[in-house]
Amino acid sequence: MTIGRRAFAAAAAAALLVSAVLPADAQKFPTRPIRVMLPFAAGSVSDVTLRILADKLGARLGTSVIIDNQPRAGGITAVTTTLTSPPDGYTVVVLSSSTAISVSLLKSLSYDPVADFQPVSGISTFANILATGSTSSYKTLADVFAAARAKPGTLNVGTTTVGSTNHLAATLLRSMTGLDFVIVPFRTPGELVTAALRNDVDMIIQSFGALKSSITEKQLIALASTTGARAPYAPTVPTVDEAGVKGFEVVTWNGFFVPAKTPPDVVELLNREVGAVLADPDLKQRFLGLGLEPLAGPPQALGARMKSEIGKWGRVIKDAGIEPQ
Repeated sequence: MTIGRRAFAAAAAAALLVSAVLPADAQKFPTRPIRVMLPFAAGSVSDVTLRILADKLGARLGTSVIIDNQPRAGGITAVTTTLTSPPDGYTVVVLSSSTAISVSLLKSLSYDPVADFQPVSGISTFANILATGSTSSYKTLADVFAAARAKPGTLNVGTTTVGSTNHLAATLLRSMTGLDFVIVPFRTPGELVTAALRNDVDMIIQSFGALKSSITEKQLIALASTTGARAPYAPTVPTVDEAGVKGFEVVTWNGFFVPAKTPPDVVELLNREVGAVLADPDLKQRFLGLGLEPLAGPPQALGARMKSEIGKWGRVIKDAGIEPQ
């Protein structure tokens, strides 16, 4: 055998060894761009987050990762588009805590987030912040609680739309404290912040990212965080649990999901690559700057989170008497 033939034989043997180790579907994936269906508008926190991640993930996979914003119909368009696409890993959807809420909030949901999807990897988590305007007489969460006890039914707490995570956080807070306060939903975070600055409401609950600039500029006072432990992007802000509401925790989250029949080998490859990107120090720093924490982990952990939150928010919605829409 000549040297050239020996080299060729060695290369062929190496290729066979690699193909024996790599699963069949993973060997040929990806060969074209991957589309991520995002049920939120361009410019939203989720959109900015995904674009940071997509650039780095595309570089690792050797292909483009394209963000397709589909906020129509409350994000259902993004979900149905994913479910009608081939289950091959080339169409991925971002589901979130809002998805878990929608199971109990919507009368007729055209899909089952557990049965119809295979979890791939978490993306991020972020806290909601309880805050007041800087000119408010309330400087701590204890002040707010004391006022609610002194004059039941008169204190107003602003959130965004009924059924949003921060709206249900306020609903859960009312239930766990036994306090009688009025929850006032606003259409947008901007309207909510304006109401707080004008002292039209006594307290608001909204994501840290939406309130960050107002808190930094001392227009708002951050009273507490809804996380179980203090958030690394807001280490000086105590938690609601620290304020005496033991066990209170509401964390907004999102993650990648694919249609249920997607090959396990492709899911495993995507999970591994997303996890590597989320461990990138630069990405972690950029996420923290936006008020987010990376949420890496195995698909099973993300699936368990979805199931747990479907149950949790189903109970909150039922106990609060919120009628499905």
